[in-house]
Amino acid sequence: MLSISTCYRFVLLLLSKITRDLYPTLISRRRIFVFTGIGNDKQIDSGLHGNSREGSLFVLEATQSMNAKLQAGARLSSRYRHLMLHKPYGVLTKFTDSEGRPTLADYVVEPRVYPAGRLDMDSEGLLLLTSDGALAHRLTSPFHKVPKTYLVQVERIPDESALVQLRQGVMIKGKQTRQAKVQLLQHEPIVHTRPVPIRFRKSVPTVWLRMEIQEGMNRQIRHMTAQVGHPTLRVIRVAIGSIRLGSLLPGQWRWLREGELRGLF
Repeated sequence: MLSISTCYRFVLLLLSKITRDLYPTLISRRRIFVFTGIGNDKQIDSGLHGNSREGSLFVLEATQSMNAKLQAGARLSSRYRHLMLHKPYGVLTKFTDSEGRPTLADYVVEPRVYPAGRLDMDSEGLLLLTSDGALAHRLTSPFHKVPKTYLVQVERIPDESALVQLRQGVMIKGKQTRQAKVQLLQHEPIVHTRPVPIRFRKSVPTVWLRMEIQEGMNRQIRHMTAQVGHPTLRVIRVAIGSIRLGSLLPGQWRWLREGELRGLF
Protein backbone atom coordinates (compact mmCIF):
# COMPACT_ATOMS: atom_id res chain seq x y z
CA MET A 1 0.00 0.00 0.00
CA LEU A 2 1.39 3.40 -0.92
CA SER A 3 2.20 5.77 1.90
CA ILE A 4 0.55 9.19 2.20
CA SER A 5 3.94 10.73 1.44
CA THR A 6 4.26 8.79 -1.83
CA CYS A 7 0.69 9.60 -2.84
CA TYR A 8 0.92 13.33 -2.29
CA ARG A 9 4.27 13.56 -4.05
CA PHE A 10 2.71 11.87 -7.08
CA VAL A 11 -0.18 14.33 -6.92
CA LEU A 12 2.28 17.23 -6.70
CA LEU A 13 4.11 16.07 -9.82
CA LEU A 14 0.83 15.79 -11.69
CA LEU A 15 -0.31 19.22 -10.53
CA SER A 16 3.04 20.70 -11.51
CA LYS A 17 2.62 19.43 -15.07
CA ILE A 18 -1.00 20.60 -15.36
CA THR A 19 -0.17 23.98 -13.88
CA ARG A 20 2.82 24.55 -16.13
CA ASP A 21 0.58 23.84 -19.13
CA LEU A 22 -2.20 26.18 -18.04
CA TYR A 23 -0.29 28.78 -16.04
CA PRO A 24 3.28 29.05 -17.36
CA THR A 25 4.34 31.45 -14.59
CA LEU A 26 3.50 28.94 -11.86
CA ILE A 27 6.53 26.71 -12.29
CA SER A 28 7.22 25.40 -8.80
CA ARG A 29 5.28 23.23 -6.41
CA ARG A 30 5.56 25.93 -3.77
CA ARG A 31 3.86 28.37 -6.13
CA ILE A 32 1.09 25.84 -6.72
CA PHE A 33 0.20 26.08 -3.06
CA VAL A 34 0.62 29.84 -2.99
CA PHE A 35 -1.87 30.01 -5.84
CA THR A 36 -4.45 28.07 -3.82
CA GLY A 37 -4.42 30.85 -1.24
CA ILE A 38 -4.19 28.52 1.76
CA GLY A 39 -1.40 27.73 4.17
CA ASN A 40 1.69 29.52 5.42
CA ASP A 41 5.41 28.94 4.76
CA LYS A 42 5.74 26.40 7.56
CA GLN A 43 2.79 24.36 6.34
CA ILE A 44 4.03 24.50 2.75
CA ASP A 45 7.54 23.36 3.70
CA SER A 46 6.16 20.62 5.91
CA GLY A 47 3.82 19.43 3.20
CA LEU A 48 6.44 19.42 0.47
CA HIS A 49 8.92 17.44 2.54
CA GLY A 50 6.44 15.08 4.22
CA ASN A 51 7.61 15.95 7.71
CA SER A 52 4.31 15.54 9.57
CA ARG A 53 0.74 14.34 9.45
CA GLU A 54 -0.36 17.98 9.51
CA GLY A 55 1.78 18.62 6.47
CA SER A 56 0.24 15.68 4.65
CA LEU A 57 -3.27 16.91 5.46
CA PHE A 58 -2.28 20.34 4.18
CA VAL A 59 -1.17 18.79 0.87
CA LEU A 60 -4.54 17.07 0.47
CA GLU A 61 -6.41 20.30 1.25
CA ALA A 62 -4.25 22.30 -1.13
CA THR A 63 -4.65 19.67 -3.83
CA GLN A 64 -8.44 19.81 -3.55
CA SER A 65 -8.37 23.59 -3.66
CA MET A 66 -6.12 23.65 -6.70
CA ASN A 67 -8.24 21.09 -8.51
CA ALA A 68 -11.34 23.20 -7.94
CA LYS A 69 -9.56 26.32 -9.14
CA LEU A 70 -8.29 24.59 -12.27
CA GLN A 71 -11.76 23.38 -13.18
CA ALA A 72 -13.46 26.70 -12.43
CA GLY A 73 -10.90 29.07 -13.82
CA ALA A 74 -8.43 27.32 -16.08
CA ARG A 75 -9.91 28.86 -19.21
CA LEU A 76 -10.37 32.38 -17.82
CA SER A 77 -7.05 33.75 -18.98
CA SER A 78 -7.18 37.37 -20.09
CA ARG A 79 -5.81 36.37 -23.49
CA TYR A 80 -9.27 35.03 -24.35
CA ARG A 81 -12.32 37.07 -25.32
CA HIS A 82 -15.85 36.01 -24.44
CA LEU A 83 -19.08 37.83 -25.16
CA MET A 84 -22.80 37.20 -25.35
CA LEU A 85 -25.11 38.40 -28.10
CA HIS A 86 -28.88 38.51 -28.41
CA LYS A 87 -29.04 37.16 -31.95
CA PRO A 88 -31.99 38.67 -33.79
CA TYR A 89 -34.35 36.76 -36.05
CA GLY A 90 -33.13 36.42 -39.64
CA VAL A 91 -29.41 36.61 -38.85
CA LEU A 92 -26.96 33.87 -39.83
CA THR A 93 -24.66 32.50 -37.12
CA LYS A 94 -21.50 33.36 -39.05
CA PHE A 95 -19.57 36.47 -40.08
CA THR A 96 -19.70 36.26 -43.87
CA ASP A 97 -22.28 35.22 -46.43
CA SER A 98 -21.85 35.02 -50.19
CA GLU A 99 -25.53 35.81 -50.68
CA GLY A 100 -25.38 39.05 -48.72
CA ARG A 101 -27.76 37.98 -45.97
CA PRO A 102 -27.49 39.48 -42.45
CA THR A 103 -24.65 37.99 -40.39
CA LEU A 104 -23.01 38.45 -37.00
CA ALA A 105 -20.68 41.00 -38.59
CA ASP A 106 -23.62 43.41 -38.69
CA TYR A 107 -23.68 43.42 -34.89
CA VAL A 108 -20.30 42.29 -33.50
CA VAL A 109 -17.14 44.10 -34.60
CA GLU A 110 -14.73 42.52 -32.10
CA PRO A 111 -11.94 40.57 -33.84
CA ARG A 112 -11.03 36.93 -33.26
CA VAL A 113 -14.25 35.78 -31.62
CA TYR A 114 -16.36 33.01 -33.08
CA PRO A 115 -19.75 31.54 -32.17
CA ALA A 116 -19.71 28.68 -29.67
CA GLY A 117 -22.51 26.70 -31.23
CA ARG A 118 -25.20 28.09 -33.46
CA LEU A 119 -28.75 29.28 -33.74
CA ASP A 120 -30.78 28.78 -36.90
CA MET A 121 -31.40 31.85 -39.02
CA ASP A 122 -35.03 31.91 -37.92
CA SER A 123 -34.22 31.32 -34.23
CA GLU A 124 -33.39 34.06 -31.75
CA GLY A 125 -31.76 34.63 -28.41
CA LEU A 126 -28.57 33.95 -26.52
CA LEU A 127 -25.42 33.23 -28.52
CA LEU A 128 -21.96 33.02 -26.94
CA LEU A 129 -18.88 34.06 -28.91
CA THR A 130 -15.36 33.32 -27.77
CA SER A 131 -11.74 33.19 -28.92
CA ASP A 132 -11.19 30.12 -26.72
CA GLY A 133 -11.50 26.99 -28.84
CA ALA A 134 -11.53 24.69 -25.80
CA LEU A 135 -14.42 26.58 -24.26
CA ALA A 136 -16.33 26.50 -27.55
CA HIS A 137 -15.82 22.74 -27.69
CA ARG A 138 -17.06 22.34 -24.12
CA LEU A 139 -20.24 24.28 -24.89
CA THR A 140 -21.04 22.38 -28.07
CA SER A 141 -19.95 18.84 -27.23
CA PRO A 142 -22.81 16.60 -26.01
CA PHE A 143 -20.25 14.86 -23.79
CA HIS A 144 -20.20 17.82 -21.38
CA LYS A 145 -24.00 18.10 -21.25
CA VAL A 146 -24.11 21.89 -20.91
CA PRO A 147 -27.86 22.65 -20.75
CA LYS A 148 -29.47 25.10 -23.18
CA THR A 149 -32.87 26.58 -22.32
CA TYR A 150 -35.41 27.82 -24.86
CA LEU A 151 -38.78 29.51 -24.96
CA VAL A 152 -40.71 27.73 -27.69
CA GLN A 153 -44.03 28.80 -29.21
CA VAL A 154 -45.94 25.91 -30.76
CA GLU A 155 -49.22 25.36 -32.54
CA ARG A 156 -52.04 23.91 -30.47
CA ILE A 157 -51.83 22.97 -26.81
CA PRO A 158 -49.83 19.77 -26.15
CA ASP A 159 -51.49 17.24 -23.87
CA GLU A 160 -49.62 15.39 -21.14
CA SER A 161 -48.81 12.53 -23.48
CA ALA A 162 -47.01 14.85 -25.91
CA LEU A 163 -45.12 16.51 -23.05
CA VAL A 164 -44.00 13.12 -21.71
CA GLN A 165 -42.72 12.14 -25.15
CA LEU A 166 -40.66 15.35 -25.35
CA ARG A 167 -39.27 14.77 -21.86
CA GLN A 168 -38.33 11.16 -22.53
CA GLY A 169 -36.85 11.84 -25.96
CA VAL A 170 -38.08 11.36 -29.51
CA MET A 171 -36.58 9.89 -32.66
CA ILE A 172 -35.05 12.40 -35.10
CA LYS A 173 -33.58 10.96 -38.28
CA GLY A 174 -33.00 7.61 -36.62
CA LYS A 175 -31.47 9.04 -33.44
CA GLN A 176 -33.11 9.21 -30.03
CA THR A 177 -32.83 12.59 -28.34
CA ARG A 178 -31.77 12.71 -24.72
CA GLN A 179 -34.22 13.33 -21.93
CA ALA A 180 -35.28 16.96 -21.74
CA LYS A 181 -36.97 19.26 -19.24
CA VAL A 182 -40.22 20.51 -20.73
CA GLN A 183 -42.71 22.82 -19.05
CA LEU A 184 -46.02 24.06 -20.43
CA LEU A 185 -46.22 27.76 -19.53
CA GLN A 186 -49.54 28.93 -18.14
CA HIS A 187 -48.91 32.55 -19.12
CA GLU A 188 -47.38 33.98 -22.26
CA PRO A 189 -43.81 35.16 -21.56
CA ILE A 190 -42.75 38.73 -22.20
CA VAL A 191 -40.72 38.61 -25.42
CA HIS A 192 -39.57 41.13 -28.01
CA THR A 193 -41.66 41.66 -31.12
CA ARG A 194 -40.27 39.77 -34.09
CA PRO A 195 -39.72 41.79 -37.27
CA VAL A 196 -41.43 39.05 -39.28
CA PRO A 197 -44.66 37.95 -37.55
CA ILE A 198 -45.26 34.26 -36.92
CA ARG A 199 -47.74 32.32 -39.01
CA PHE A 200 -51.13 33.06 -37.50
CA ARG A 201 -54.28 31.03 -37.95
CA LYS A 202 -57.35 32.22 -36.10
CA SER A 203 -58.67 28.71 -35.63
CA VAL A 204 -55.39 27.30 -34.27
CA PRO A 205 -54.36 28.29 -30.73
CA THR A 206 -50.71 28.62 -29.75
CA VAL A 207 -48.88 28.11 -26.48
CA TRP A 208 -45.37 28.58 -25.08
CA LEU A 209 -43.11 25.85 -23.72
CA ARG A 210 -39.88 26.13 -21.74
CA MET A 211 -37.50 23.44 -22.96
CA GLU A 212 -34.05 22.54 -21.64
CA ILE A 213 -31.87 20.18 -23.68
CA GLN A 214 -28.26 19.03 -23.35
CA GLU A 215 -27.41 18.47 -26.98
CA GLY A 216 -27.57 20.48 -30.17
CA MET A 217 -28.73 18.51 -33.18
CA ASN A 218 -29.57 20.57 -36.25
CA ARG A 219 -32.93 22.30 -35.69
CA GLN A 220 -33.52 19.94 -32.79
CA ILE A 221 -36.25 21.89 -31.01
CA ARG A 222 -38.28 22.23 -34.20
CA HIS A 223 -37.90 18.55 -35.05
CA MET A 224 -38.85 17.49 -31.52
CA THR A 225 -42.10 19.45 -31.37
CA ALA A 226 -43.03 18.47 -34.92
CA GLN A 227 -42.51 14.83 -33.98
CA VAL A 228 -45.26 15.06 -31.35
CA GLY A 229 -47.62 16.97 -33.62
CA HIS A 230 -46.99 20.56 -32.53
CA PRO A 231 -45.04 22.58 -35.13
CA THR A 232 -42.76 25.26 -33.73
CA LEU A 233 -43.58 28.85 -34.58
CA ARG A 234 -40.84 30.64 -32.66
CA VAL A 235 -37.66 29.66 -30.77
CA ILE A 236 -35.82 31.96 -28.34
CA ARG A 237 -32.77 30.67 -26.46
CA VAL A 238 -32.76 32.25 -23.02
CA ALA A 239 -29.91 30.44 -21.25
CA ILE A 240 -26.72 28.46 -21.77
CA GLY A 241 -25.70 26.78 -18.56
CA SER A 242 -25.91 29.42 -15.84
CA ILE A 243 -25.67 32.34 -18.30
CA ARG A 244 -29.00 34.09 -18.86
CA LEU A 245 -30.08 36.29 -21.76
CA GLY A 246 -31.64 38.69 -19.29
CA SER A 247 -32.61 42.14 -20.55
CA LEU A 248 -30.25 42.20 -23.52
CA LEU A 249 -32.08 43.59 -26.55
CA PRO A 250 -32.00 41.93 -30.00
CA GLY A 251 -28.73 42.88 -31.68
CA GLN A 252 -27.06 43.98 -28.43
CA TRP A 253 -23.99 42.27 -26.98
CA ARG A 254 -21.77 42.58 -23.91
CA TRP A 255 -18.64 41.01 -22.46
CA LEU A 256 -19.11 38.05 -20.18
CA ARG A 257 -18.25 38.56 -16.53
CA GLU A 258 -15.72 36.28 -14.83
CA GLY A 259 -18.37 34.86 -12.53
CA GLU A 260 -20.54 33.94 -15.51
CA LEU A 261 -17.65 32.10 -17.13
CA ARG A 262 -16.98 30.06 -14.00
CA GLY A 263 -20.58 28.90 -14.12
CA LEU A 264 -19.83 27.07 -17.38
CA PHE A 265 -17.30 24.71 -15.73
